[in-house]
Amino acid sequence: MRKTVHRHLGKVVAGAAIAVAGTAVMVGITLPGSVSADESGSTGQQAEQAGQGQGQGEVQPGVVEAAPAEGDKGTGRDPLTDDETKRVERIALSPQLLRSGENAEGERGPERINVELAEPDADELDAPGAPRRADVTFYDYKNDTLVTRTVNLDTGKVEQTGTQRGVQPPFSRTETVEAARLLIDDPLGADLKADYKDATGKELTSPDQLVLSGMVFRADAGTKPGTLAKCGEQRCLRLFSKVKNGPWIDTRAFIIDLSTRKVAKLG
Repeated sequence: MRKTVHRHLGKVVAGAAIAVAGTAVMVGITLPGSVSADESGSTGQQAEQAGQGQGQGEVQPGVVEAAPAEGDKGTGRDPLTDDETKRVERIALSPQLLRSGENAEGERGPERINVELAEPDADELDAPGAPRRADVTFYDYKNDTLVTRTVNLDTGKVEQTGTQRGVQPPFSRTETVEAARLLIDDPLGADLKADYKDATGKELTSPDQLVLSGMVFRADAGTKPGTLAKCGEQRCLRLFSKVKNGPWIDTRAFIIDLSTRKVAKLG
């Protein structure tokens, strides 16, 4: 490590090891040095000599080909096309669900989590012309319910609706960004903002300044503080954050309950 920041960070360590301290902890990442253009292990000079040996005085620029056109409708077990994904989302989000549901930002309508091709029924596995279906998953923050609706792509009808409680799928991008926003705006986010300023010299005001990911946090019998006791029933996120083009900042001790829109610190 070339630099140690003392005021908020405690200890800076290299690589994936992260020091757990009382505040947010910034972690240095060792970036590779210059890399040869030839990934087989040859040096740049060897690659140039090989090219000259073949009558090529210089490396020719690569050619970028456009991606093949995507059809508006797939067949069989083809992945869903963009058009199909938009269509089933629209069908699955019924007026009633739109009116009654709530998303991660506290706005009307449930949070869309995922859209994927549904598994065919057992008697349709080898049947020619079996219908294509899609499972559209929403999380309704109004009552902490996971809602899955199965849409028949051929008929455009919802064939099945399932609701589950206590089931926590991976977070959407929107949820992760909202969790970071809540932490930044909370008094507990002071250390995160201080660490960001130490690393960049700039104020942290928006999640857009960070590279973010999150994982589900579930409480157990010994979880403290008690405000986190319902995590698992409620939608709670443990945040991982990194300065864009910079070091990691260890925010693992902070748990954001998106259901109550509150932030807590473990321990």
